Amino acid sequence: MSLHDEIFEQPAVLQRVIDEALPAVDEAARMIRESDTQYIFLAARGTSDNAARYANYLFGIRNGLPVALATPSLFSLYRQPPSLKGAAVIGISQSGRSPDIVSVLEESKRQGRPTLAITNAPDSPLAQAAGHVIDILAGTEAAVAATKTYTAQLLILAMLSTRLAGDQAAMDELRALPAWVEEALKLDAHIEQVCQRYRYMEQCVVLGRGYNYATAFEWSLKIKELTYTIAEPYSPADFKHGPMAIIDRGFPVLAVAADGPVSASFIEFLSSLKQERQAEIVMIANTAAALDLGRVALPFPAEVPEWLSPLVAIVPGQLFCYHLTRIKGLDPDRPRGLTKVTETQ
Repeated sequence: MSLHDEIFEQPAVLQRVIDEALPAVDEAARMIRESDTQYIFLAARGTSDNAARYANYLFGIRNGLPVALATPSLFSLYRQPPSLKGAAVIGISQSGRSPDIVSVLEESKRQGRPTLAITNAPDSPLAQAAGHVIDILAGTEAAVAATKTYTAQLLILAMLSTRLAGDQAAMDELRALPAWVEEALKLDAHIEQVCQRYRYMEQCVVLGRGYNYATAFEWSLKIKELTYTIAEPYSPADFKHGPMAIIDRGFPVLAVAADGPVSASFIEFLSSLKQERQAEIVMIANTAAALDLGRVALPFPAEVPEWLSPLVAIVPGQLFCYHLTRIKGLDPDRPRGLTKVTETQ
């Protein structure tokens, strides 16, 4: 199965998660509620780390829970783990085989904290180290670049947040996700065409804010690992603090935005980059105001709520990376120097 096939598998994977994962999610939510959790402590690497960035906003905004992202080497190499008093500890890993992530959960259990593994490998070392396991049910992912495992991780996190909040209306919104992703996949042929323009692109920046800060990081990661293009992710708030000096006429700015509290200021900033710096904008968005800024405009359904937009907005980004890779004459299924499982210390 190719990367392109796996991108198109995502509606079916998301539907399977919605249909089958709820009992495990409910058990994890019960564990968190009963443990007097004061904050969420997340351990992840690579694409899974971008899922953790989404959780940072998700649990903070929707559950009132602070989120801390682990520094795994404190546990694995320095052997100086911090106190995790009050934490519910979640390890996120597609393969469940990174020793440093496993070490975070092992130490968390030693400190008596509740532990949860979110993984596509329920028999992995990470799952064995955790008190509770949620299988993301993505099936075999053969391509090196993670796509369906990423969106499945995001969905599990969204379901966990929703069950913690006891929000039935949010559960109804979650059930619409497969159809929204199907709609985003209809951009495939259009994206293949517009990517011709970026055949010789060597560098770009990728901007996203709020929930889609995670999307900016994930889109930029896929650009780097598949097309070997220098692609740096930023929040526009951080980008103003110096990095925007690199923008000049024609510089590619890839941006992702969803209708929400941060969208107005983000659109205003992108408009200034376009008008004053002549930046060239590739825009993934679900509002006309944002899409109108794009030299290339990639819409996703307007009815997608901001809190779920990262699960839909990343799909045009995945297709953009896939087609740009092929247009550059590269193999999207075999990026150089990379393997499917990366075991970090």
